[in-house]
Amino acid sequence: MVLGLLLARGGVEVTVLEKHADFLRDFRGDTVHASTLTLMDELGLGPAFEQVPHQDVTKLEALLDGGAKATIADLTRLPGPNKRIAMVPQWDFLDLLADAGRLEPSFTLRMNTEVTGITKSGNRVTGVKYRDLVDGHEGEIAADLVVAADGRGSILRDAVDLPIYRFGAPMDVWWFRLPRNESDPVAGGGGRFSAGSGMVLIPRGEYFQCAFLIRKGTDQKLRAEGVEKFRERVVTLIPWLADRVDHIKSIDDAKLLDVKLDRLRRWHVDGLLCIGDAAHAMSPVGGVGINLAVQDAVAAAALLAKPLREGRVTSATLAKVRRRRLFPTVVIQTLQRVIHRLFLGRKLNSTETVSSTGVPVALKLAQRLPFLQAIPAYVIAIGPRPEHAPEFARRKPQTIVRS
Repeated sequence: MVLGLLLARGGVEVTVLEKHADFLRDFRGDTVHASTLTLMDELGLGPAFEQVPHQDVTKLEALLDGGAKATIADLTRLPGPNKRIAMVPQWDFLDLLADAGRLEPSFTLRMNTEVTGITKSGNRVTGVKYRDLVDGHEGEIAADLVVAADGRGSILRDAVDLPIYRFGAPMDVWWFRLPRNESDPVAGGGGRFSAGSGMVLIPRGEYFQCAFLIRKGTDQKLRAEGVEKFRERVVTLIPWLADRVDHIKSIDDAKLLDVKLDRLRRWHVDGLLCIGDAAHAMSPVGGVGINLAVQDAVAAAALLAKPLREGRVTSATLAKVRRRRLFPTVVIQTLQRVIHRLFLGRKLNSTETVSSTGVPVALKLAQRLPFLQAIPAYVIAIGPRPEHAPEFARRKPQTIVRS
């Protein structure tokens, strides 16, 4: 959606295809990072964004034994005006971008339109095949460029069989919700890790979006233990949630995220480009997947708008997008792999009890020297190479009339 909006503002004819009738999907990534907030300001969408329901997170904390807390990242130490991560329902954010796109004459959004494959001429991708989910009609759309922004399970990526590095992950995640009270000891995002499991709390107004970490491949085994055992595990990790775990009515309330960490060795073929999770599936560590995907989109728009207008997009042109975005992708994925191997993997495979888990040295040091908390804040909320809106896409601050 970001790429479609930016290209349309650059005078390119764009069609965005969305499979569903709306964007209402639960437990999607809802973090809008500082660099994306800056992008919204550059696009003139800052005032409209502030009208969207959201909660600001300014600190990321670790929950320690005995109820104590330690700050991992202090976002108030970030440079620039946006010193926060905004927690926004992704459907509201997508609606905002779609409404902004509709103001551009060259922007088209087609809902209820499922992409089923690609069309080719020789070795070049020339468009997509689709199915209208309202009337069942099947058709084709020709395009000078097809962009696969369809996530880690991308059918477009699979259709062109791009080579991929797979790094694996030590955990999967169960997503669920629990009520949140203003008196709760966690104001920002908080995490607790122990033997065999871990849990992250993301504040979302009246509830926490909870990420319960389990060892990779143990989903069915843990589900077989039943909901009471699951509630017990939650309370063992975070005792002050005991007064509300009965809101977990069934083990089915926990929605599985199959964690993947991979990266395409090449992000394009002639006529098709992959961005976001379709190019590099990220671990949920740091919640940076959306931030990287948005920055991919900004870089792609800046590099491709003029060649698309002039009808001269080549494989060499598409390769520039990967070259631009490879460094931040590798840096973040390398950090995630280190955290997987040296921390999460050890915790999830440990037999220590909660009370016997120690505090990492780096975390202790960050409490003694608070300025160090700016480093993880920058890596998470801004990233190694933040992208800025190209001049052709910038607008003065405006209010968008929501559809």
